[in-house]
Amino acid sequence: MNVLVVLPTFNESENIEHVLRRIRGAVPAATVLVVDDGSPDGTADIAERVGKEVGNIELLRRHEKSGLGSAYRAGFRWGLARGFDACVEMDADLSHEPEALPELIGTLSSECELVIGSRYVPGGSIPNWVWHRRLLSRGGSIYASTVLGLGVADATAGFRVYAAPLLRRIDLDRIRADGYGFQIEMTYQARRAGAGVQEVPIRFAERELGQSKMSTFIVVEAFALVTWWGMVRAVRRARSALQSTG
Repeated sequence: MNVLVVLPTFNESENIEHVLRRIRGAVPAATVLVVDDGSPDGTADIAERVGKEVGNIELLRRHEKSGLGSAYRAGFRWGLARGFDACVEMDADLSHEPEALPELIGTLSSECELVIGSRYVPGGSIPNWVWHRRLLSRGGSIYASTVLGLGVADATAGFRVYAAPLLRRIDLDRIRADGYGFQIEMTYQARRAGAGVQEVPIRFAERELGQSKMSTFIVVEAFALVTWWGMVRAVRRARSALQSTG
């Protein structure tokens, strides 16, 4: 399987070399695409240097910070245009442990086109998270899964693998959310596209170096979007029920 690991970055100079070397060690045959949003701290230059040393690392330089969702969409399009069989999304801050990649990728199949690295299935864990952050994340996943009928325990997870045929069935141009909202929207659209989804337990490690990109806006955006999508879904189901009885 020809696999592309999409790695969005913004000011990850403290982590980028470590994560690239660990990815190369975990999945030697995979290609890594670093999508850098004009990091002023030199992240892209470090990635380029490491790529020359370890090989099979590509760099997509963007001029400004455009958001996580935008970076993943750009990476997916890059991979689809070059014929990759699957695209991995993961964070560059080492909260997603590269050593989990072989199991995630190996779970992908024709019956399972989306594999989610899940914190909330048996075997998954989040060491050292404070209770209110855990409550926000877990509560958001439960709310999204219930309102949208996703049938997954970790709807906001950002460590996942998509089969290329699934990405081609999803209209990436219509995916607008960022952060948590992006993960939820992609799961929702994957379900609407008829994809089988499987969750694999992972250990989510807290960032040790650099600054978190999480913000109140990202959380509020996700909640608002899920509520809106839920309303649209309810209207669609009501119309379908009326048509079937008519």
